[in-house]
Amino acid sequence: MQETLKIGELAKRTDCPVETIRFYEQENLLPAPARTASNYRVYGDAHVEQLIFIRHCRALDMTLDEIRRLLHIRNAPNDNCDEVNMLLDRHIRQIAERISELQSLQKQIGKLRSMCNSFRTSKDCGILQSLATTMEVYSEKPFEQ
Repeated sequence: MQETLKIGELAKRTDCPVETIRFYEQENLLPAPARTASNYRVYGDAHVEQLIFIRHCRALDMTLDEIRRLLHIRNAPNDNCDEVNMLLDRHIRQIAERISELQSLQKQIGKLRSMCNSFRTSKDCGILQSLATTMEVYSEKPFEQ
């Protein structure tokens, strides 16, 4: 017999905030739960399992679209899983790009930090002056976002 859970119980069971559960429902990552006569959401084992799957994917920094695609593939158990491999390969490349960008950012901030190595007043601070006037310190890429 399937256990039924209210949203707060599902949140505790999966260590996921109630607001996030509602968000995943709105994003169609979680199936709509049944409702009681008093209009409370009622979740079952399938919701627990799917929410745990989603949480694991989010812990791997996957986007909602990537998770949506994985769920679609997961719901077609007899299909080939090549698309899963391609999705993960693409995700690995994106992570490598982000690591490279973060390393560049670390160098830029290190250069900026080196502009003020002694006690000064804030009006004479090389870091503050550089941030306000020039991008020369950033040899690779200027700050983007």
